[in-house]
Amino acid sequence: MKGKSCSYDYSFKILLIGDSGVGKSTILLSFISNSAHGLSPTIGVDFKVKTLNVGGKRLKLTIWDTAGQERFGILTSSYYRGAHGIILVYDVTQRESFLNLTDIWAKEVELYSTNPECIKFLVGNKVDRDTERAVSREEGMALAWERKCSFFECSAKTRHNVQQCFIELARKILEAPALLEKGSMVRKQQILKQKQEYQTHHSSGCCS
Repeated sequence: MKGKSCSYDYSFKILLIGDSGVGKSTILLSFISNSAHGLSPTIGVDFKVKTLNVGGKRLKLTIWDTAGQERFGILTSSYYRGAHGIILVYDVTQRESFLNLTDIWAKEVELYSTNPECIKFLVGNKVDRDTERAVSREEGMALAWERKCSFFECSAKTRHNVQQCFIELARKILEAPALLEKGSMVRKQQILKQKQEYQTHHSSGCCS
């Protein structure tokens, strides 16, 4: 819980997962800095921190982003460890990225997630390119229902629904008592330790 010298009530670890190129990094940048321009593909793992007020609580979100490529699978177990929320992202104009949510990413979540109560969101990105759609909104909603996930469609480019997605995710985490306990101040040292582990792995250089 909040200490006298702390500026937040809870600290939560959020993951962005999905194929490379679906816009995970752009979604993150859009949420963190209100911008989505000039972003290069993520190499390995990157993370950003954002504080916000939700439900009368001040939250610290440490949001992790991966390259979405299988060659970085060696980092998988530690990446998923202790996550309070997971956002599975696909590109509404790339059907393969949607199919891979079931074939690859959902299986990884089941295998490596250490919080059974972890909140999961299914997010279809790039709705600003609606004329190029390869995945309908109805298909996305059906998969979310099947996987017991909340569902959002967004555009990192226009920032449509990006803020709302993270706020709703944080709200659902706050409604889960078991996750609140794991998001208390004791999590601060665990998150810092995980950051140090990743920085050690990528001391030779990593795009941010």
